[in-house]
Amino acid sequence: MKPTPKSKARVVRAASALQSGKKPASLLVFGAHPDDIEFGCGGIVARETNAGRSAHFVICSRGEAGTHGTPAERTVEAQKAAALLGATLEFVALDSDAHLEIRSAHAITLAGIIRRTQPTIVLAPTHEQNQHPDHWRLAQLVRDAARLARYGGLAELKTLPPHSIGQLFFYAITPNAEPAGVQPVLIDLSAPEVIVSWIAAMEAHASQLKTRNYVEVQLARARVHGSRCGATAAQALYPNDALVFDSLAPLARGARHF
Repeated sequence: MKPTPKSKARVVRAASALQSGKKPASLLVFGAHPDDIEFGCGGIVARETNAGRSAHFVICSRGEAGTHGTPAERTVEAQKAAALLGATLEFVALDSDAHLEIRSAHAITLAGIIRRTQPTIVLAPTHEQNQHPDHWRLAQLVRDAARLARYGGLAELKTLPPHSIGQLFFYAITPNAEPAGVQPVLIDLSAPEVIVSWIAAMEAHASQLKTRNYVEVQLARARVHGSRCGATAAQALYPNDALVFDSLAPLARGARHF
């Protein structure tokens, strides 16, 4: 795919940050299926890459069990969507679509990816069980992997240096996947270029839009989240651990104060 002016701009911003001695924060995003990331947190990814930060996608199946689209078609759609968001992409073979199991071997495989890519922030689907079972199972595997990635004595990963991530967040692909009683972190997606990139990435999954307009479903959710914080649109993340800040300065903006 030919680089667009926007994708070139992202590369320039990232290169400038590196030349100035500031390494862009790395974002590693896990999805169980080829479209999960774009529908669940694609706006957030667009927000980050438009700011010059790097993003890498790891997809754990090729949508083999889906009603629409062949694995080959969905692979191409995922590659196109990642490119539109300015992200790199890899597929990892675990148990295939609708067959994912929670196994220590899978957690170690994902821990190896964390060590290799050395992200600051990791995103994964939520743990809520009222959704596709691959989603919540992947959530547990990623959470375990983030912990295992720190253990220097893990024999299977001896060739890679241990790595501690900064934070693990979970994203909700559907409304039912939003954890009840948990206050989310809302990411403002009001910038028009962010919404444009996000919509294009969702529309790249054309095979999945044959029976339902999932793009409008996700945009509607984003508008609702945005209405909570005075933004045109927003997406929610749910932290695995307490957030730690160096001071109160970054906390001046709250959802009720607009």
